[in-house]
Amino acid sequence: MPAAARAPHFVRSFERGLAVIRVFGADHPELTLSEVARACDLTRAAARRFLLTLVDLGYVHTDGRMFRLTPRVLELGYAYLSGSTLPELAQPHLEQLAVRVGESSSLCVLDGDDIVYVARVPTRRIMTASITVGTRFPAHVTSVGRVILAHLPDEEVDARLARADLRPLTAHTIVSAELLKAELSRVRRRGYAIVDQELEEGLRSVAAPVRDRDGEVVAAVNIPVHASRNSVASVRRDLLPHLLATVARIEADLRDLRLTGPAPAASRDSGTHR
Repeated sequence: MPAAARAPHFVRSFERGLAVIRVFGADHPELTLSEVARACDLTRAAARRFLLTLVDLGYVHTDGRMFRLTPRVLELGYAYLSGSTLPELAQPHLEQLAVRVGESSSLCVLDGDDIVYVARVPTRRIMTASITVGTRFPAHVTSVGRVILAHLPDEEVDARLARADLRPLTAHTIVSAELLKAELSRVRRRGYAIVDQELEEGLRSVAAPVRDRDGEVVAAVNIPVHASRNSVASVRRDLLPHLLATVARIEADLRDLRLTGPAPAASRDSGTHR
């Protein structure tokens, strides 16, 4: 966050501590002090203090040279998942969808300018990156992100695209804000999004928005497939009907919650509703 945009209450050191946690991932499960400092733009002394504090708290383990996260960090994500009915409600529907189509399925929400996987049923690995609950990608280049962005107010979409990193991830990536806005308009009219090899070569994905009981888009469900096995036409013909039917069942369950309790928590602070 730019310094000028920070509110008076903003705690810079807390931001840096969270950045240290986020720097670890599937591609970098273990890092040295120097690597953490470089990745987080910290001095070695500052990185050391953050890491050793996390060690004391039980979130990081070190052998004296290498640092890695411990399972205790799962507590941080569990606080969200345990307070949100949506991932738990959607999980059996995702499992049924994966069986029907023979492909993975996931539920994602918008968090800042990224989409985050909050429920997932994998059947095979088709991306270079390992995807698990908590994985993040830029929203504008994913099918789930686009169906959520497509239902935001125009002025918010403009602001998000203005600050988005529109660098090409593949030869197919849309890198023009105007072209992206036109695509989002098409997605809004169609009610679904197909992203064709824009996030990763060889990956196609179709997604549809999930609306809560008030009709607001709070999440999206997707099916990713190998481009070599599935043309855009076959994705639309063979997978989209199953995807839309699954979303309809999830939404029906969300409406039923009106009779049994409060609405499920979703990314309402991240601009996923109007």
